[in-house]
Amino acid sequence: MITLENVSIRYRGPALLDDISVRIEPGDRIGLTGRNGAGKSTLMRLIVGDENPDHGTIILASGITVARLVQDVPSNPGRSVSDVVTEMATGIASQRESWAVERSVVSTLTRMDLQPDAAFDALSSGWRRRVLLAGAIAAQPDVLLLDEPTNHLDIGMIQWLESYLKAWRGTLLFVTHDRAFLQNLATRIWEIDRGRMFDWACDHATFLKRKEQAFAAEEKQNALFDKKLAQEEAWIRQGIKARRTRNEGRVRALKTMREEFRERRKPERRAKLNLETADRSGRLVAKLDGVSFSYGNETLIRGFGTTILRGDRVGLIGPNGAGKTTLLKLILGQLQPTTGTVRLGTNLQIAYFDQLRSTLDEDRTVADNVADGADRVEVGGKSKHIYGYLQDFLFTPERSRTPVKYLSGGERNRLLMARLMTKPANVLVLDEPTNDLDGETLELLEEQLSGFDGTILMVSHDRAFINNVVTSTLVFEAADELGASTHDVAYAVREYVGGYDEWQAAVNRREADAAMPAERKVTKSTPKPSAPTRPSKKKLSYKDQRELDGLPSKIEKLESEIATIHERMGDPSFYQSDSETIAKCSHEAECLQRELETAYQRWEELEAMQDAGT
Repeated sequence: MITLENVSIRYRGPALLDDISVRIEPGDRIGLTGRNGAGKSTLMRLIVGDENPDHGTIILASGITVARLVQDVPSNPGRSVSDVVTEMATGIASQRESWAVERSVVSTLTRMDLQPDAAFDALSSGWRRRVLLAGAIAAQPDVLLLDEPTNHLDIGMIQWLESYLKAWRGTLLFVTHDRAFLQNLATRIWEIDRGRMFDWACDHATFLKRKEQAFAAEEKQNALFDKKLAQEEAWIRQGIKARRTRNEGRVRALKTMREEFRERRKPERRAKLNLETADRSGRLVAKLDGVSFSYGNETLIRGFGTTILRGDRVGLIGPNGAGKTTLLKLILGQLQPTTGTVRLGTNLQIAYFDQLRSTLDEDRTVADNVADGADRVEVGGKSKHIYGYLQDFLFTPERSRTPVKYLSGGERNRLLMARLMTKPANVLVLDEPTNDLDGETLELLEEQLSGFDGTILMVSHDRAFINNVVTSTLVFEAADELGASTHDVAYAVREYVGGYDEWQAAVNRREADAAMPAERKVTKSTPKPSAPTRPSKKKLSYKDQRELDGLPSKIEKLESEIATIHERMGDPSFYQSDSETIAKCSHEAECLQRELETAYQRWEELEAMQDAGT
């Protein structure tokens, strides 16, 4: 369907695409991967003709239509949803009859739950994204190019899109940071790496394994080449003997090796992410009891309660507009509940990652947004030059002097991380942190978050990211599907242990139970008493109550002792001690840690008993 032959393009610096040749066959579902800035969007622009290559040819089979969905969400002032979708579909499918396009538009709007008369500019970024998807899909193109199609979509819409594209018979080339989406859809992987194109005929999980093996083989081959080159350089320096006639071939071979070494493009640097942890917060971070919140006559949250403790990593999941950001603000005390109470813990130092990047000043440079005009920043108690610090986030000095308005989405997210990591915090609030990030940076961020010993509150629609980071989830679920008694709310908030997969397993169990015939439910369940009985109230015994009252001070003491030992072990001179002293200290730390975990567990048990008895 589409053939690229010896295509190259460069702007400044090394070529983005360097003499690549690939083919797209009918029915392909190709996942296009590579680092931010590797040339993925450029390749898509070349295919649709929005850019021309420096040299090489791009051939499209006769009569095929190609639709491309871009990353950015444009504004369309005064346009309705129906207008935007119809205009997009007509522009792409210009050869089709107008009545056929119109029928496809109506059908697509219905399937995607879009209101035709709604004003496009009045929609949230997630809903606008859905409208643009509808425009591309309604055109029924032969080849669909999707650039980050899941950005700003909620999980329900991502699942719908995934199912739709799986059943779609057209050809697909897409870029996505959503690894679950990539794994579930792609049957072929294209990877752009240092200007070259690698075509992997496999799914994403298999690609990662093969890629690791190929990288190890490349490193080994380069090491052997470098060793041989060093030997030849040592030989040539011997002088006149090297220039004898019988050694001319060896001299020419050395020149060739030097040229090959100069042209070798080394692997791109990896970002260095180091979260700056503040002093520990109190054990309690936030406690919500019977919290409701309304905007005017609309109630978003009704009667919600939860307790968030230090070290919890909580994910918030739900449809766009359900109230996830509102709940975050209630938890942090930035909004006051309409009813109910919110109690915050002590010594909370909060760092906020904003999905809309509204904290960035578009007209100031990258460096000024981080250092506020200074030439140095404080990181980990040390002063670092701003350009050196930003290189850890893959910004060259030249790019660091660029105004933010010229950055890509992935660069803006890395800039937000650079700002975030200069601020000591013990509570991280992340609102859609994964948008536009490449897979490698995502994995680095996951590592940092998993090792962070503070508390994390995170809104995300990235299923793999949620699974890898959070320990519990707060999910906004349709109230009518749950049979919620509060008829004035669209969504009820429920809490689940674990990440996305654990929530889905719980939903599947609930649906299976609901679908079970009534007679089986009666047989399976415990016989019910003839009349409902209220559980008897049971207070803690005097001994248990005294134990509960003494646990907080015991825990604080244990934590202090552990911190003292860790501080001692963190001193480089400690490891100059004899082996017996080191072993004894390590054993003491392990024992105290076990005792601390037991105390925490007992505290939770006693509190649960107390709650059940009140």
